Amino acid sequence: MVLLDQQSLVRHRGPSRRALLIALAVAAAVLFGGGWLLVGKHTDRPPFAEDVAYEAGFLHASRVLKHDRDGLLAAGLRSGGCERLGRNSENDLKMSYDPGLWVKGCLDGAWGRPPVGQGIFG
Repeated sequence: MVLLDQQSLVRHRGPSRRALLIALAVAAAVLFGGGWLLVGKHTDRPPFAEDVAYEAGFLHASRVLKHDRDGLLAAGLRSGGCERLGRNSENDLKMSYDPGLWVKGCLDGAWGRPPVGQGIFG
């Protein structure tokens, strides 16, 4: 491109390799530090732990329904079995995130209802 007072083409150089390497090192340090903080914050409890607890209860009851031929286990879940399991939340890590939501998911699965909050808009 020729400008008004310029009679020849001039190549404009980008940043030096040193500046580019420093910028990449700073960006890598910031990303590493941010990842370290995120992992440190969510080590014991993952993000969206409430959703995990509900889905774990729902899957538990769904599996019971699938393999229960005579219906006794499903009837036991409906008549207080989910609540008893929810009180013993130390046995299951996902249940311990929110035992109340685990019980709600278990009851929804035991009654054969569709899961709450699933899908694109849920």
